[in-house]
Amino acid sequence: MKTSSSSQALFPAASSLCTPYLLLVPLGLLAAVVVIPSLGSSHVRSDGLGVLCPSLRTDGYSVASGAEKVVSAAAAAAAQPEFRLLVGVLTTPKRYERRDIVRLAYALQPAVPAYAQVDVRFVFCGVDDPVDRVLVALEAARHGDVLLLNCTENMNDGKTHQYFSSVPRVFAGAPYDYVMKTDDDTYLRVAAMAEELRPRPRDDLYLGYGFAVGDDPMQFMHGMGYVVSWDVATWVSTNDEILRHNDTHGPEDLLFGKWLNIGRRGKNRYSLRPRMYDLNWNMDNFRPDTVAVHMIKDNRRWAAAFRYFNVTAGVRPSNLYHLP
Repeated sequence: MKTSSSSQALFPAASSLCTPYLLLVPLGLLAAVVVIPSLGSSHVRSDGLGVLCPSLRTDGYSVASGAEKVVSAAAAAAAQPEFRLLVGVLTTPKRYERRDIVRLAYALQPAVPAYAQVDVRFVFCGVDDPVDRVLVALEAARHGDVLLLNCTENMNDGKTHQYFSSVPRVFAGAPYDYVMKTDDDTYLRVAAMAEELRPRPRDDLYLGYGFAVGDDPMQFMHGMGYVVSWDVATWVSTNDEILRHNDTHGPEDLLFGKWLNIGRRGKNRYSLRPRMYDLNWNMDNFRPDTVAVHMIKDNRRWAAAFRYFNVTAGVRPSNLYHLP
């Protein structure tokens, strides 16, 4: 299992910013797929220019100023995480402000435990508007966290299938242990999810907010966010029956569960209810043990989430601003 390297955070020179290790250019877009560094064992914070760049780790397993440190084989082995998780945040090109908020939501979270590596991507279909093409290309160049799929933008017309079909091919050289699909109105607490995944099986896994259409309480996982193991994602990507029967159009969470149910995949199923939930209208049902909270659809609700989880606790005093 390989790990991607980290770069030094906090106003690095341009050459030492978090460097993508994969770049694809379908349909002529400037940057179709850019891989960002992981949320490593150091506290993750924004450098003011890009986000999701861990501060330099002290165990020697990192890249500083573009030059890889020399470490012993034993030290390198000790730095290997137990598992790697890819988080795909499905979004649309015009939601620039939302993505900025979500980037902050990930970048300002507490440290991910050293036993996990978590990479986050914002997932688009084709970007057709010429203005969006330029601005999304700038996002990809600046943040390195864009994954562009070869499909027409949609929510329930095959985008989820395209995502899970693309990931095993795109990352074939450095496969993950788990792949997650989530939305840009979900606040995922990454360390809590890592803690949930650590004791779970690394194969045939299907985990999320379980719900039933019938008697089985975990036939499906809610579209707010669900995780499958790499083998399940690979199975989806190679299962021609799904496309042959045109079974990608409709509520994506129900369809995904249907594919696994018919194919007898994802037999290791885990529901994280009530730690995954929808935020209610009054915004008064937050939980201290939250793994993911959904339905955060405007800035007021994002601010309520940040207040509840004390995200601004790390704001440093300054003569330049006076914030409560």
